[in-house]
Amino acid sequence: MANETDIDRGQDKRFVFGYGSLIWTPGFSFLSAQLGLLRGAHRSLSIISHYHRGTREAPGLVFGLTRGGSCRGMVFEVEAPVWAEVRAYLDGRELVTAVYRDVWRPVHLADGRRVQALTYVVDEAHEQFAGQLSIEQQLAMIRAGVGISGRNVDYVLNTARHLAKLGIRDRALMALARQLQAEGVEGEGTGQAA
Repeated sequence: MANETDIDRGQDKRFVFGYGSLIWTPGFSFLSAQLGLLRGAHRSLSIISHYHRGTREAPGLVFGLTRGGSCRGMVFEVEAPVWAEVRAYLDGRELVTAVYRDVWRPVHLADGRRVQALTYVVDEAHEQFAGQLSIEQQLAMIRAGVGISGRNVDYVLNTARHLAKLGIRDRALMALARQLQAEGVEGEGTGQAA
């Protein structure tokens, strides 16, 4: 656990940790963005999507932060005067169902600071938490899923592409992306939301 004195509380700024589609389509105004490391949770395709990337009849899979390990992502710095607007936008986007919990976690920034960042983690007791699925199960859901924010395939491939550009290695995601590309599946656009 971080020492209180070690964390930059950013009284006039707030921070948001993005680990999936927030990296490539944040959808809100921010002052700056830089790489950050969150400890104690890792990125996984572990949330069944009935809204953004699938339906109840053909669910998709979206990323969540699940317990254990660490996760590299982007940290967005937001000015206090627009924080209420940004927070309302993020809650509307991420808290469609109660599968995510909004929490504040210490994140290590690339510039050396440690800040408290708003982070959306998985409620592992929620019915939409998929747990560990085989690569075959993940691929089947990703291929079939289409929701109000577009195809699940686009979401997965766009996330993989943007992580690679940032130098973030996510072996599980890259293996899925390679398999989809080997099948001739190509991502389109950047779409929106989780």
